[in-house]
Amino acid sequence: MTQPAAFALSNPEGLYDPSGNAYSHVAEVRAGSRLLYIAGQGGEDLQGKLSARFDEQARQALVNLKIALASRGATLEHVCKLTLLVVDHSEARLRQWVAEAEHAWGGRMTPTCTLIPVPRLALDGMLVEVDAVAALPQA
Repeated sequence: MTQPAAFALSNPEGLYDPSGNAYSHVAEVRAGSRLLYIAGQGGEDLQGKLSARFDEQARQALVNLKIALASRGATLEHVCKLTLLVVDHSEARLRQWVAEAEHAWGGRMTPTCTLIPVPRLALDGMLVEVDAVAALPQA
């Protein structure tokens, strides 16, 4: 499996394998990398509409993240760190997130991730928000 030259993901021995929960334990960003910090992307579409379903919002949030990354010449493959905010977090929502993340990353190793349960997000009905750090080789 190839990873961008700007960083390497790993899961050290002595820690459980987190791949079933769609994240890695460690991202080492190499010196001289170009970093992108992507603001929290929610599940709203271009018209600002939100689905009532968590899985659909998670899917749209990843689409929005891809658009933000593409605007700077990056893809999900360049993401080394995610922060995931989830309203009314549950194991069911975690499983939905994992399915969407596994689909989005297409079997590649997923980035480091911190999931934070929250009571609410910026918009009424917003159920998930994803912010990201991406590392790219210098142009």
